[in-house]
Amino acid sequence: QQVGQDPACGAGEERTPQLSWDNLPAGTRSLALIMFDPDGGKGVGVVHWVAYNIDPEQDGLKEGMAGLSGPYVTVGRNSRGTQSYRGPCPPAGDNPHHYALTLIATDLPLGTLPEGLDRSGLLQLLQGHALGAQSLVGRYGH
Repeated sequence: QQVGQDPACGAGEERTPQLSWDNLPAGTRSLALIMFDPDGGKGVGVVHWVAYNIDPEQDGLKEGMAGLSGPYVTVGRNSRGTQSYRGPCPPAGDNPHHYALTLIATDLPLGTLPEGLDRSGLLQLLQGHALGAQSLVGRYGH
């Protein structure tokens, strides 16, 4: 699905998308989110967002709510090494990029995962604790 133009692209005002979920697997104690662009970084991929320690009792996240760590989410490190959300904004002239947003249900109690994890660190700690995952893929280009 083509994602509409992000008015914050290049403006430094990137806001996390509004998300909602339901029908989580039985035994879900926390959630994690990863937004990954496999087309970025000259084909190596770019991590735009790592978020975890999300309370499954919430039925989603409001727009702009999860760009930084707070009471409802711990934000990990993106490909730039910053603990923040990095919105979709491929270089001008590139083919449209694909952005995979993956929600992972875990059996880990809230607050178990430490601050500052990157994508690979999070996935390593989720080994044996993931109950299920679903992905949504959007395309965006200039």
